[in-house]
Amino acid sequence: MAGKPAWLKVRAPMSKEYNNIVKMMRELNLNTVCEEASCPNIGGCWKQGSATFMILGRVCTRTCAFCDVETGKPDAVDPEEARNLAKAVAQIGLKHVVITSVDRDDLKDGGAGHYAEVISELKKRQPDVTIEILTPDFQRKPDSCLNTILEAKPDIFNHNLETVPRLYRSVRPGARYFTSLRLLQRAKELDPNVVTKSGIMLGLGEERDEVLQVLDDMREADIDILTIGQYLRPSEKHHPVMKYWTPEEFEDLKYIAEKKGFGMVASGPLVRSSFHADEVFKALKLRKEG
Repeated sequence: MAGKPAWLKVRAPMSKEYNNIVKMMRELNLNTVCEEASCPNIGGCWKQGSATFMILGRVCTRTCAFCDVETGKPDAVDPEEARNLAKAVAQIGLKHVVITSVDRDDLKDGGAGHYAEVISELKKRQPDVTIEILTPDFQRKPDSCLNTILEAKPDIFNHNLETVPRLYRSVRPGARYFTSLRLLQRAKELDPNVVTKSGIMLGLGEERDEVLQVLDDMREADIDILTIGQYLRPSEKHHPVMKYWTPEEFEDLKYIAEKKGFGMVASGPLVRSSFHADEVFKALKLRKEG
């Protein structure tokens, strides 16, 4: 499509806080999905001292048509990553930590044990920090992978459906819609106290009715938090943008989603999975307490 509409234009990251976080990440051999996935919000989030850590390396074993993360043969898992991540959280002064990862189909447990180690290390060193994880689907991995992660007691379990079922073959060929949906449902069944979260992107070729059906599927799986954002094409080799949804359309979907019963909804052109994640989580807790 032609150039981006005005509501999608953001400032380039140039703040002192941004540069400090870049330096620290390099020193501790850590990665962020903010950088690897070319997130448009990186400047604003890092200026506020917020970052989403990406564990298990920088190379993914999947090839999703929307994603800018490198694909190929991953490196060995860094045994110091859990400790270094806890150090980074302390240095930045985070109160809410978001942790995601590449897909690691090469590992027997898909990286579940490493997730649990990172969560445990954070709880030991930073007991007051709330922890949100955004995991792969653990497709063709033992059911015990999910148990391993939930036994470590993250506060939020997030896994993105990304798009509507019809587009999975072209957009997310290594995944299956109902496998992802069932993972979220099982998380809530295994730990009714964990907050579950999922998100989708718009602009990949979906129809509005298909989006509404995904929202119904999510509510059937008892998902608490929903994020909806605009897909932005990272490069010419990625899936094209089929439509730029307007801010008004995002507001309409937010209204509908809230009526369907989601605890919290973040919906807007620049919304990403970890967009203002700490504020969303606090708002959900306040709503439940109220």
